[in-house]
Amino acid sequence: MSGAVLRLLVADDHAVVRAGLRALLEGEPDLRVAAEAESGEEAVRLAERLAPDVVLMDLRFGGGGRSGIDGIEAVRRLAASAPAAAVVMLTSYSGRADVVRALEAGARGYVLKAGPPQELFRAVRGAAAGALGLAPEVVGELVAQGPSVERELTGREREVVRLLADGLSNRAIAEALFLSEATVKTHLVRVYRKLGADNRAAAVSEAVRRGLLDLA
Repeated sequence: MSGAVLRLLVADDHAVVRAGLRALLEGEPDLRVAAEAESGEEAVRLAERLAPDVVLMDLRFGGGGRSGIDGIEAVRRLAASAPAAAVVMLTSYSGRADVVRALEAGARGYVLKAGPPQELFRAVRGAAAGALGLAPEVVGELVAQGPSVERELTGREREVVRLLADGLSNRAIAEALFLSEATVKTHLVRVYRKLGADNRAAAVSEAVRRGLLDLA
């Protein structure tokens, strides 16, 4: 994707936040804000019409006090109606439950508003390239598990990792295993959590280290 300019949709209910993000993002030579949305519904409509490369999505529009869909539901709808748009959650909330819900809904990234700009840029570019972009605090939330939490990969999760190791995309994995892309993403979230990985290469490397895959 060298030399390509990524078209972004910024969805947040605060005009000041949207203006700040636009100024920040457009300071990068390969990032352009194509549109802004102030609600989850508007974000879905604009993404369907404009087909942006990446959608930056707030988690809780209106702080939960306004009617309408939240960021999680917007991600679910986009996964069905505009699957080519990679969604990165940009929020103040880093709780593990919120992170898992967002990723299982189809988000490809989760970044905190209080984090450094470079984390945001990295997540946007990574999501556009098909990677999972997570802030360090978010990775910490995902891998912090009690001893009672299952850490072994299921048979299906091992199949997904094997296909990852073969270099297949999410869509190709879905076709090979007769699954939906959303289901593949859910498996990947669980695989990353169990292996303590935050990207495809790290997941494959850790699976090999644990003896779960033999790539010889």
